[in-house]
Amino acid sequence: MAEGKADEAVVAGRRKVWRDECVKLWGIAGPVILTGVFQFLTGFVTTAFVGHIGKVELAAVSIVNGIIECLAFGLLLGMGSALETLCGQAVGAGQLGMLGVYMQRSWVICLATSLAILPLYLFASPLLRLLRQQREIADVAGTYARWSAPQLFAYAVSFPLQKFYQAQSRVWAVTCISAAVLAAHTLLNWVFVARLGHGVVGAAIVCDVSWWLLNAAQFAYLVAGPFPESWTGFSRKAFHSLSGFVKLSLASAVMLCLEMWYYTAVLILVGMLKDPEVQVGAISICMNYQLWTLMVAVGFNAAVSVRVANELGANHPKAAKFAVVVATATSFAVGLVFTIISLVARKQLPRLFTDDDVLLKETAKLGYLLAATIFLNSIQPVLSGVAIGAGWQAPVAFVNIGCYYLVGLPIAAVFAFKLTRDATGNLVTFVYQSMQGIWVGMLTGTILQTIILIVIVFRTKWQKEAMLAEERIKTWGGVVELPTTQEAS
Repeated sequence: MAEGKADEAVVAGRRKVWRDECVKLWGIAGPVILTGVFQFLTGFVTTAFVGHIGKVELAAVSIVNGIIECLAFGLLLGMGSALETLCGQAVGAGQLGMLGVYMQRSWVICLATSLAILPLYLFASPLLRLLRQQREIADVAGTYARWSAPQLFAYAVSFPLQKFYQAQSRVWAVTCISAAVLAAHTLLNWVFVARLGHGVVGAAIVCDVSWWLLNAAQFAYLVAGPFPESWTGFSRKAFHSLSGFVKLSLASAVMLCLEMWYYTAVLILVGMLKDPEVQVGAISICMNYQLWTLMVAVGFNAAVSVRVANELGANHPKAAKFAVVVATATSFAVGLVFTIISLVARKQLPRLFTDDDVLLKETAKLGYLLAATIFLNSIQPVLSGVAIGAGWQAPVAFVNIGCYYLVGLPIAAVFAFKLTRDATGNLVTFVYQSMQGIWVGMLTGTILQTIILIVIVFRTKWQKEAMLAEERIKTWGGVVELPTTQEAS
């Protein structure tokens, strides 16, 4: 009897530990997912209103969003992600006073980066013509891009602020602010684009106003919010130790951008197939579904990076390892649900986007590959979040280069094209109609990356990572007094 009660107590204790970690995980992941949805819908609303102006305007705004905005957004979001490592570990170590300084250093680096890529916005029209875009579309896109330039600097301010809040698990405020800004953004578009007819210039200005309104509200929360220790005002320390910050920020940016540009390269390959309108349409529909499921995984990415960074900074390596297990298992379970839905409804889901029978048929062919991708994306972003929380951005960037660009894309290209001989016997290339083959190549790169990340995480010596976190905090501005409490089991 005594042994039975002891076993029950052990099981109950393990369930409580698991439940407590799930609460911490969802407390970050939930609002981050909602914030991502609200900010994604900001661009969606703009595109929807512009689409009612004309086809040229819609194409122009879509090109700017898909190429120029995507580049800037990914680069600055990646550079801001360095704060997930530094602020998260500083919170765990109890060095809250360094968070404001870290954020200001990130502002300096991100604003300098924005200034460096500003020419992309100012000279968008000639750049797009160089990429063989239609002249009329390129000219309208250039106008929209020039008026959208203030958004570039808004990203540089916003992303470090959001990482500052995430590291302290203060994310619901950002979610509420994002929801309010989305409502204001929709209203402003209705007034200035739909009613007053200010066209793409009006749409761009409304986006600028919305993003800076988001920043103003976030900064107001920073000043008036409960951050007496982590925010003490602007400091000259923001300009100290920038070299180490730049290296980590660049590694974070490269790590994230390599993943984002991978899908852009896949779309370029698909566009070179025979009958590209159908092929690009089919793969775009699938990627749209994948994007919505990926938002959930990105929430877990942010949550696990915060949890790992916090526990390593607090010198709790076992708790950091346990957070990885819980986050991976939870995201896996959610991803499995999405995978089953995509398989069961693979023929019905495309009808939300099109009634074209040919496009429906081609999209349905990708159903099984889409399901496999969704399943993998329930695991891979969590492992990337672990890498960010532990500060592994640089080695993982090299993993991404090898898996995506040295394996995935070459395989996709091989499946997309064949070599044959013409009438004179010379080797020529012709397009092989294999959209599925391109996706298989993309999937191969993702599978390889996921396997490597699993091996890295499995072989990680978490005690050593906790020591590295302590050294990182000491190097970049803190005197660490680590907690002496017993580690979480």
